[in-house]
Order: sequence, then C-alpha cells, then structure tokens
Amino acid sequence: MKILHLLASPFWSGPAENVALLARAQREAGHEVSVAVDRRRSEVSAEEPAVPRFEALKLLDDGGLSLSVKSPPWEIWKDLRKLRARSVDVVHAHFTHDHLVARWGRPRGAVLIRSVHAPRSLRASLPYADGYTVPASSVITRLLGRRVRVLPPLVDPSFRPAEDRAALRKELGLKGEPLVGMVSTFQASRRHELGVEAFAGLRRKQGGARLVLVGDGERVEPVREQVRALGLEEAVTFAGYQQGEAFVRWLRALDEVWVLGLGNDWSARAAAQARACGVRVVAVGEGNLPALADVLVEEPTPEAVVAASESGQRALVEHPSNARIAADVLALYEQARAER
Repeated sequence: MKILHLLASPFWSGPAENVALLARAQREAGHEVSVAVDRRRSEVSAEEPAVPRFEALKLLDDGGLSLSVKSPPWEIWKDLRKLRARSVDVVHAHFTHDHLVARWGRPRGAVLIRSVHAPRSLRASLPYADGYTVPASSVITRLLGRRVRVLPPLVDPSFRPAEDRAALRKELGLKGEPLVGMVSTFQASRRHELGVEAFAGLRRKQGGARLVLVGDGERVEPVREQVRALGLEEAVTFAGYQQGEAFVRWLRALDEVWVLGLGNDWSARAAAQARACGVRVVAVGEGNLPALADVLVEEPTPEAVVAASESGQRALVEHPSNARIAADVLALYEQARAER
C-alpha cells in the first residue's frame, strides 16, 4: 500500500514521535510510507523541529503540502488540490487541520483514516472517515458503529533497561533509594504539585528517597517554590528538558515513574517508554494508563500515591511490539479499503 500520514505540526513533540514509529514499522512491513508535516512554520525555537527528524528517517513527504494551521485560505486550497492529485491508497490524518484537508482533498480511491489523540476531539461535528484510531479502549464506546482500533504508543528500540544502573546513576550524580521520577511538561494537568506533596509523605517513611523531575514548562517555578517550602531541596533534582539519548539515560536511572495526569496525548507514551526501560510505573487511571501502569493510584491524593508506590505491585502484561501495533492499524486500513 501507499500510505500518506498528515501531521500539521512543525514540532517533534506530541504525537510526532509515535507517528514516525508507526510509519517506520509500516515501511518495514513492506509498504510505501511518507509523512507530511507543517512546512510553513519554520521558526520553532522553543521546541525541536520535526522536519530534520523525518528527513533522517527518510519518511519526510516531498509532495509540496504546506499543511499548516497558519496557512491563509488560498494556501489551504492549494493543499487540497495537491493532495487530490496524489496517488495513494491511504491518507491517515492525525490533527483536526489534517482531517479538514484530507476530507476535501482526498485522492480518488484512497481511504481516509482519522486518529483521535484526546477525547476532546470527539465532538458531534467530528467529520466522517473510513476508520478511526483512538488512544485508549475506554474511548471506543464514543464511536459505536464505526471502524475503530486502539493505537497505543509505539516505543523506540533505544528504550531498554540500563546495563549498569548503578554506574549510570553515578554519572548523572543521582543518589537515593527509591529513585522516583516524573517525566513530563510542567503543566497543571500533569499534577506535579501532587507528586511533590506525595513525595514528602514517602520521604517521611523512606528517608533515602529522591525525586527527579524531568521536563520544563509554565509550572516549573511554582513547583520549585513548593519544594523549598517543604524543605525538600536536597532530595529533589530538577533535570530540565531532556531529549533523545539524554532523556533515555535519565529514564533508565529511575526505580519508578509517577504519571499523575496526561496532556494532549492520551496514549501515555512516557509510561510505555518507562516500562520498556524496566522502570516501574505508578499512574492515575486516565487515558491509556490503565493498560500501561504497574499499579494504579485509586484517587489523586498524596496518600493514595504513596500507597501505590509502596505496594510493590508489578504488571504481568507485556506491551505489544511496534510490529504488532502497526499490523493492527494496517488491518484497519485493509478493512476500510475492502468495505468501501
């Protein structure tokens, strides 16, 4: 099959990495795959640009699509015409803008697949598609009567357990046990303040515990102030924003990760990455987290987080491989093509 993914973003963030891993797995399964991204917004100083990443993977589409939410109407019209002239079997749209372009510029004979990355996209105005992917099984009931597959997070092979975790911790200057981490953007939905309060309770019981906070965002300074107010400066490490191999190294060093809330992507990719590194996952029951957590927090309170952390529970279910996830999505494509 010829597959074109549409991703109206210039950033290597959000679902971009998952789209890249899915496209790569589909290509490895023998299909011709490319990914079109936002080419209009070239200045992305705050975040890593997506174009170099997709170029390096030889997945970047060169069909001339601007694919930008910042495009004026006449540029969107050009995208419609360019897409309509393409020869592809599947157009897989990942954002609302992608779906707008794909809905009206669908190439003749191609099936249209729409990915829903968060429940807020499931409005009454959700346009028609031949099939949908959703981030968690709990969302399927909101698309009854339509072709749907769960698209869980794919995990890059670089996420694997550390060969020598003690040596890695020494290199990173980390001491303490257990070594607990939170690896996400500092925003209200991720509940960092809850994590710090829970850690204070954990440290009263386990004096050697250390908390590592990986990421940046608007809530960094309020969380720093909370750490100071609780007298936890010596026990909390702010690692800042990490990417690529550096992010993998910080994740591998941890004993467990607390995922206490989700942002725009309900597939819970960080939890899958942590599990792949052999790191225990303690999480709230949001999005796809129930399928990825070693233990779920019963309610978002400090006491419940501490209880979950101390339970020692480990999940026995193994996360599916990239090849298996890609095969399931390809089956959705085939079903949609067969039933058109």
